[in-house]
Parts: sequence; C-alpha cells; structure tokens
Amino acid sequence: MRNSLNETVTLRQFRDLPEALIARGSLESAGIQAYLVDDNMIRMDWFYSNLLGGIKLKVQAEDVEAATEILNQPIPDTIAVEGVGDYEQPKCPKCQSLDISYEELNKFLSYGSAYVGIPIPVSKHGWTCHACGNKWEEAEAGESAALNPPIP
Repeated sequence: MRNSLNETVTLRQFRDLPEALIARGSLESAGIQAYLVDDNMIRMDWFYSNLLGGIKLKVQAEDVEAATEILNQPIPDTIAVEGVGDYEQPKCPKCQSLDISYEELNKFLSYGSAYVGIPIPVSKHGWTCHACGNKWEEAEAGESAALNPPIP
C-alpha cells in the first residue's frame, strides 16, 4: 500500500500558520483534499519557519489546477454580512490594494525582547500595504470606513 502523502504536490508555502490554515480551509470547502506539512514544527517554535522553508500546502497532483484557481481568486471589495449589511474591505490609500494587514504589535521590539528572554509586548496600531509598502496609522473617527480595522 502506497502512502498518498508521498504522491502530493506542494502548491504553496506559507511563513505563518493562519494563512496556511485559511488556504487549506478554502480548498477543503471546495472539496479538494489538502495537507499542511511542517505546521506542527512551526507551531511549536515559529523561529523554524524560514529554516524549514515555511509551512507547505500540498494537494494531489490531479487537483493542482483547480486548487490554484481557487487560491488565485481576487479578494472581493465588499462582503455581505447577514444582519449588518455590506462590509467594505479596507484598502491602501496610496495604491488601493486590498493586500493589506492591520498590525497591533511592534514586532521588532516585541520579538527582540522575547529573543533575549524577556517578552515585552509593545503595542502599535497601523496598517501595512504588502503591494506598495505604504504604512499608515489607524483611521481617525469620521474617516472613510475603508480605513477602519476589520470586524473581528
């Protein structure tokens, strides 16, 4: 009996576990069986992520085309939220990209302090655009809803 995991193809690699879990969930919700490799090792100590080449998302060879199509779907501009209405995705004010993230932690200082053995979470609030590198602060009250943090 052959191991079916050995017959899989690495579709994507992720540095962080949440992104890998979302991608796997997207594929599984479409009926495509997907596996994560090295996720437990990185879950135990995320410093190993770059050493291991990240978390690998694997699928069966015959599912590669369909899985790639699902993962390459664009982020929608609005999402219908039941009981609330339409939620408008936040966008970069410079390039209008939807590929942005909200950061609440100063990673350099927080991870640096954890590395020396004294973890001190240092807060900051701001957005980063992964498309153009633009960084901006949290929106002031009364500004566009597109700049407000996403609903948790």
